[in-house]
Amino acid sequence: MSPHLHLWPALIGAVIGFALLAWASVALVRRWRTLRPRTRWIAFAALALVEAVLWLGVYAVFIEPNTLVVRRVEVESADWHGTPLTMAVLSDTHVTGPHVDAARVGRIVQRVNALRPDIVFLLGDYVGGHAPESERSPAEQQEIAGGIATFAALNARYGAVAVIGNHDVWYNRQSVTTALQDAGVAALWNRNVVIRRSGGPIAIAGLADDTTGDPNFADALDGIEPGTDTIIISHSPDPFAHMPSGPALMLAAHSHCGQVTIPFFGRPVLPIHNRAYACHLVEQNGRTMYVTGGIGTSIAPARFLNPPEIVLITLRGTTTASAAQR
Repeated sequence: MSPHLHLWPALIGAVIGFALLAWASVALVRRWRTLRPRTRWIAFAALALVEAVLWLGVYAVFIEPNTLVVRRVEVESADWHGTPLTMAVLSDTHVTGPHVDAARVGRIVQRVNALRPDIVFLLGDYVGGHAPESERSPAEQQEIAGGIATFAALNARYGAVAVIGNHDVWYNRQSVTTALQDAGVAALWNRNVVIRRSGGPIAIAGLADDTTGDPNFADALDGIEPGTDTIIISHSPDPFAHMPSGPALMLAAHSHCGQVTIPFFGRPVLPIHNRAYACHLVEQNGRTMYVTGGIGTSIAPARFLNPPEIVLITLRGTTTASAAQR
């Protein structure tokens, strides 16, 4: 299904809303002289408020979700001993959902390549919607497979590593895992891979999805030699509460940064348990996590003050750790 089909109800609603607003404005102008001054300004203020809400709705549904920002982040960690690592983080593409199809994922992949990261991390929910694969049309299945297949074009020195999200499990975890592997992406579920490089080995430990599985740090870190530079990747940020000491950084997604942020009120909806893990850089008890807002949308086809993002993180050791190493 084309992602644009999901937006037809919103478009029809916006057109009807503006038509009604125009009718009410004309009616107010015609009766302006006959109304009491207080009534005039109350009616004018009400119409202005309705118009502002309509325009904000149009922006949140049709404009911001189709934008893309590159967020650059520097992280220093005493647990990172090797040379600096630049990583691109991409998540929650939700192909077949509103705003995202395989073609858009392809354009995002090109943007990632232009950043020339050392490694790319894909943090899950490559699939849009909640229906299992068996209930999807052949066209939807093909679009989802095409979206994942575009990751084969990622061009990073150390390749790409992924975890599986809850939407991927609801769709078909095995199908998504196979598609990632066919695209040359290592797909982790409570296990790790070790990347050998001249600046010292890097262990990437990927957790199982928190919603549909049992994230287990012991299994994910099993076999990693003590002192190895380690990064944890997870779809959900909630497991961060139980992250052991040692890894230099945890990366997570799933929250979409709430999708909608209301000034002075915050994020009304967050699909996570710990609201402190809602978005971007989180530091707690000497540990560090970065939570990306991702690309697509889920449930509501809107984003407001949370644009789709590629995150480019440079991870390096602290000055103290570097001096000690010398």
